[in-house]
Amino acid sequence: MEDNHYKKSPREQLEIALGEQLNALISASHALNVKAAARFDSSLQPAAFHIIRWLYSYGPTSAAVLAESTAMDRSSVSRLVKQLESLGYVKKDASPDDGRRILLSLTEVGKQKTISALKEKESVFYERISNWNNADLHEFIKMLRSFNGL
Repeated sequence: MEDNHYKKSPREQLEIALGEQLNALISASHALNVKAAARFDSSLQPAAFHIIRWLYSYGPTSAAVLAESTAMDRSSVSRLVKQLESLGYVKKDASPDDGRRILLSLTEVGKQKTISALKEKESVFYERISNWNNADLHEFIKMLRSFNGL
């Protein structure tokens, strides 16, 4: 089937262009995440780094919340957390609110390695906005927040 952009309304053409740009952003971000994961620890699967990134961004949590938040099944999270724990990147502690509940968090080594691994990714995106003035950057952030439903 032919893609006839000229038969689409101006709004439909804009929506298609937006989809193309979002796909480009997601693809570039994914590629940078894979590189950051390898930089963090090349022996780990990128999915393990996804767990690391989540814990770095949001802090201590239960395995159930981690599984739901990362869209992974509990058995995968459990296996990856066990691996991350054995490598000294993740630790388990009793919840201060409920001593029966276990919270997962990054160790100091895990935090430091995460910061190091993310520097390259951040520098790529920071370079892209380095010439933007503050008003444009503010407007972009405002629009992304709205788009993300925040």
